[in-house]
Amino acid sequence: MSSAGEGLSRPLPEQVRLHVVELAAQILGSMPAASVPPPLRNIAKFDPRKRAKLGGTPIAAQLENDKEFREVVAEALAAGWPELVAGLAEGSVPPAAEPVMVAAAAYLTRPPGWEEMIETARTDIERSAAVAEGSALEQTLLRLREQLAAQKTSAKEESDRLREQLKAARGEISDLRRKLHDARERAKTAEARAAAMEEAAQEARTAAASAGSAGESELRRLRERLADSERQLEATRRAAREGRSVEDTKVRMLLDALQDAASGLRRELALPSSIVRPADSVASVTPGSPGVRAVPARALADDDPALLDQLLTLPQIHVIVDGYNVTKTGYGTLTLADQRNRLLTGLGALYAQTRTELTCVFDGAELNGPVPVSAPRGVRVLFSAPGQIADDLIRQLVRAEPVGRALAVVSSDREVAESVRRMGARPVPAGLLLKRLGRA
Repeated sequence: MSSAGEGLSRPLPEQVRLHVVELAAQILGSMPAASVPPPLRNIAKFDPRKRAKLGGTPIAAQLENDKEFREVVAEALAAGWPELVAGLAEGSVPPAAEPVMVAAAAYLTRPPGWEEMIETARTDIERSAAVAEGSALEQTLLRLREQLAAQKTSAKEESDRLREQLKAARGEISDLRRKLHDARERAKTAEARAAAMEEAAQEARTAAASAGSAGESELRRLRERLADSERQLEATRRAAREGRSVEDTKVRMLLDALQDAASGLRRELALPSSIVRPADSVASVTPGSPGVRAVPARALADDDPALLDQLLTLPQIHVIVDGYNVTKTGYGTLTLADQRNRLLTGLGALYAQTRTELTCVFDGAELNGPVPVSAPRGVRVLFSAPGQIADDLIRQLVRAEPVGRALAVVSSDREVAESVRRMGARPVPAGLLLKRLGRA
């Protein structure tokens, strides 16, 4: 490898410099520690991916000033590109070689005329850059032309739209002018009618003035008759009020008598004082009996508790709760016993606040022992019988109620909700009850 011409009149092209530094950085990592030039020993310890980026300037300076290091890098290049290096040594450049590779090989191996080779490569690189720049300019020009065409099309569409609006505005102005003409004609007619009425009123005033004394006499007579009529009307109203008072007293006395008679008849027949409600007649498994287990339920979310608050204000409403559907929606991680206790405690508090009839239904099945459930005051707790699911028991409760009574079924099970809706009950998502109990 020749060492003639150790300097360049101009710096290496940037692409060539980066390629040479990258190649030298790769070789630097594989060199023995003793062979690494002292200025580059710290750089040789860098990560291979960062060596060329962080140590590019020191590596380039070492290549320029350290012939031995440059020759080591040149030998690695010759091993990878033997044909290119051999061609440059003979003074010929392979026609298909890239200008960057030619300039890098010439700089490192320094064959005769390597400066001219680098300048030739520089010219080729600049020409390629110019061609690329021209292509980019052509693409930019094409894009600008497309944008101009699109803007022209948009401008034409906007112009057509404005023309249509102008046409519509002209038509509207024509209609307004016609309406204004009609209004003016009506105003003229009204003015003429007003003038005629004013003339008639003047004539009436004249006639009234001529008959003033007779009118005053008649007015006094009419006022006297009106005063007599008002006195008679007041007397009639007073008599009607007294009559209604007597009738109200009679009705109250009759109702008191009926209540006393009903109380005596209840005592005579030994009737129970409590009222048996329709839901009490539905067959189910009572708490404490064996055979209760949970059946997973499907739940839907709902964020608005206002619906349940409104339903609870209805008189004599019966609220039926799908127990495990509600508990698995709100606190399904607890045991079944804890789920039941938590729900029943909340329902007891709800009854204390609203005095609403509440029935809580749980799925039941055969078990070896009874299920301990303490029903709070005012809450009816039912379990479905073996072989029956809570959904069927809920439907039986709905069917047992008289037609027209307010019913609400708390369940997020779509099938249950649709079936009870068809039967006349109002389905309520489980999330509403959970939020209501949370507020309680």
